[in-house]
Amino acid sequence: MKQPNILFIISDDQGYWSLGCTGNQEIITPNIDRLAAEGMRFDQFFCASPVCSPARASLLTGCIPSQHGVHDWLRDDDERQAAIEYLAGQYSYTKALAAAGYDCALSGKWHMGASAKAQQGFGHWFSHKSGGGPYYGAPIYKDGALYREERYVTDAITDDALEFLESRRGGDRPFYLHVGYTAPHAPWLNNHPKEYTDLYKDCPFESVPHLPRHPDSIYLTDEVAKDERANLIGYYAAVTAMDAGIGRLLEKLQELGLAEDTLVIFTSDNGFSCGHHGFWGKGNATFPLNMYEESVKVPLIVRHPGRIPAGQVCDALVSAYDFMPTLLDYVGVPAADPERRPGVSFAPALRGQEFRQHEEVVVLDEYGPNRMIRSRDFKYVARYPYGPNELYDLKNDPGETTNLLAAGGYGELEQQLRQRLEAWFARYVDPAIDGAREAVFGSGQIGLAGLWGAGQPAHSCDDYIKQNPNYAPYAVK
Repeated sequence: MKQPNILFIISDDQGYWSLGCTGNQEIITPNIDRLAAEGMRFDQFFCASPVCSPARASLLTGCIPSQHGVHDWLRDDDERQAAIEYLAGQYSYTKALAAAGYDCALSGKWHMGASAKAQQGFGHWFSHKSGGGPYYGAPIYKDGALYREERYVTDAITDDALEFLESRRGGDRPFYLHVGYTAPHAPWLNNHPKEYTDLYKDCPFESVPHLPRHPDSIYLTDEVAKDERANLIGYYAAVTAMDAGIGRLLEKLQELGLAEDTLVIFTSDNGFSCGHHGFWGKGNATFPLNMYEESVKVPLIVRHPGRIPAGQVCDALVSAYDFMPTLLDYVGVPAADPERRPGVSFAPALRGQEFRQHEEVVVLDEYGPNRMIRSRDFKYVARYPYGPNELYDLKNDPGETTNLLAAGGYGELEQQLRQRLEAWFARYVDPAIDGAREAVFGSGQIGLAGLWGAGQPAHSCDDYIKQNPNYAPYAVK
């Protein structure tokens, strides 16, 4: 059987709640909704870490952060930081695809280190220099040269992807096209075309909560509070502009006669809160870092006409570290390295077959020294070494409003969950880069983790201290 082409589309900082097909009646996403109608939507898909770089690295490699060494979003403040190739020597599904004859192309955000350099099996390389930034004047690498992209960056990414698709007209090699949008990542004010912001000028934004400020919120929540409505307009407009770009990609597949032969995947790197729980942001929107559902749960939609049942919703609990084995299983490409990965292929679900998901440990996340285990009924968050730890009854408290550990009486359940969590991580963690020993503040990673860094600092705390001067033990005196 001919191997399918793959169009992989990944958004940036998009909550699972911010799509029409997931129940948001205010946001305008007709093309993503069309993908869901023509394919399968996963209702319980979770990132491996609630911030961009480690989440993306886990998708690509099938490894958790304590195996690939990316524990926080990657800073590129100077030439040394920008040149670090964090995934050097590591294996990924794109390497496997390239070895199997796929033509691999990147259009857009990379943010896994050394963005100037084509790597991990990619040939075509149109890469955003950083993890985010302005939508006009974005720093882009094209053909190895850095320039400022004056077009709206969502359109520039789409245009480059369209050029690659056009180059495949009449080609006989299968391709993998990775379209990494920066949308809907900040900034939201004065950064998006009027044609999209005007769509929301009268929107009441009843699709997001308007709650008191979370006590652990950092500066982003306070900045947004100065004009929350304008920021909501920008966030929603960024999603809709991206959706329009996705529509253009789907039209090009149809025009080239490739729609039936192309597996289309849409997901996001990590979740996002726009006022949910009383803050704006993701896992590093609070300190201590958080593992709320809005931070760790992301959309996943997969379409392959005639192969994947249309209009289906799968409620299996699956994780980003399941993605690599699933994709390679689906297209019939074996992994050629001996790495012990935690993931389980859910390709049978895509084929409409019975799928047996994880048995005991269902979903696990980590963000530096913060780790989470989640089943259908309970979520336990362990913060090493001192806490505070959290336990939520997801069945009776889906909004995660009550930490059961605060009232006491759940010691036995906490002990059981912690034992399962620690046993699972002990099985997969590389002790040389164990996240439980990483001083991750959410302010960015600046060097290789643990022993890989040869004693050099790996994590920045400058922004955190500046914005939170009273937090011990790093209080500014």
